[in-house]
Amino acid sequence: MIPTLLFVAFLAMMLAGVPIGASLGLAGAACIALANSDAQWFGLLAVPQNFYAGLGKYPLLAIPMFVLVGSIFDRSGVALRLVNFAVAIVGRGPGMLPLVAIMVAMFLGGISGSGPANAAAVGAVMISAMSRAGYPPAFSASVVGAAAATDILIPPSVAFIVYSVLVPGASVPALFAAGMIPGVLAGVALIVPAVWMARKHKMGALEASLPRPAFWQSLREATWGLAAPILILGGMRAGWFTPTEAAVVAVFYGLFVGMVIHRTIKVKDLFTILQESGELSAIILLVVSLAGIFAFSLSTLGVIDPITNAIVNSGLGEYGVLALLILMLITVGMFLDGVSIFLIFVPLLWPIVQFYKWDPVWFGVILTLKVALGQFTPPLAVNLMVSSRIAGVRMEETVPWVGWMLFGMFLVMVAVIAWPELALWLPRYMGY
Repeated sequence: MIPTLLFVAFLAMMLAGVPIGASLGLAGAACIALANSDAQWFGLLAVPQNFYAGLGKYPLLAIPMFVLVGSIFDRSGVALRLVNFAVAIVGRGPGMLPLVAIMVAMFLGGISGSGPANAAAVGAVMISAMSRAGYPPAFSASVVGAAAATDILIPPSVAFIVYSVLVPGASVPALFAAGMIPGVLAGVALIVPAVWMARKHKMGALEASLPRPAFWQSLREATWGLAAPILILGGMRAGWFTPTEAAVVAVFYGLFVGMVIHRTIKVKDLFTILQESGELSAIILLVVSLAGIFAFSLSTLGVIDPITNAIVNSGLGEYGVLALLILMLITVGMFLDGVSIFLIFVPLLWPIVQFYKWDPVWFGVILTLKVALGQFTPPLAVNLMVSSRIAGVRMEETVPWVGWMLFGMFLVMVAVIAWPELALWLPRYMGY
């Protein structure tokens, strides 16, 4: 009865509009109290202990810093300069601006690690540019929302940091390396349908008439932005700093570029930047810590073993179970954000991963691809929410366009499942 109550209470509070973190914490605390009915107050001591245990993990220190990096680069003008440089390379023509939007979003993914921040930075520049070129606002919002989803695959990635905290044997550097090839493939899988739809529906009729930026000038202006992921990822690879230290280096580099080089960030802007990133970081970390209470309830109430046994003995086989899990997570991803999915389901799925001896790094990439799909799958698509707001359209208007891009990224997930080396070759080559 108590394990059933755990899930019923959680779902009931979610449906009643209680925030995800509070729903996890309250449901877990209530079940801990009921399970220790003879000594409730002693049992409830586990609540603050697990609240702190969920938060007191070294890799989580990187999250506030990478969120701050996203906010800084959003305001630094780097996105605009990268767009001009990309247009100078690929030129003007039907379908070129969507291609540029996806390429720039992928590149910024190597800086911030936050999908919504990426969608805001790219959307602020690209949606208005695509509108001037004759692209429908709903299509522009779809392209930017989908492109920003590559952010959690291309390192650095907040999702990989959270996963590494939850799963023993999956280090942050190994996950960062494993996400690189699938992240690039995901970008290509978005570019193909975006360009195809633009040309099929004759969008961007005015694009060819717009001026093409001068190559050398745009390269010179974009140099500081181009150097950012080289500094962050190259520094980690060279052993100069850890992923957490890399986030701090990225913050100071972004401030230097924004305040000294481009001079787009003033001293008075720092308070707003710190406030926005502080609020977002607090939300993420609060959900992580409250999920620690929920995870403790799952393990102590004996919920995980019966679920694992039921799935393993279902007769579906290894790939049937994997397909079932992905179908379940795709459905859940329409309603929950990525961090919440990891915090709720990784403790449940980890025994299944161990039973089938799946590589934890490979499984982390599969889960993150699933989360990336969820970031632009209506009705709760955080990236699509941001880009739709910038474009001034309702999310429902993006459905005809975003469906093809969802299909493209889904094929990448299938490819990584079929050929695990797409995720595992690079970390092994780099010695992680």
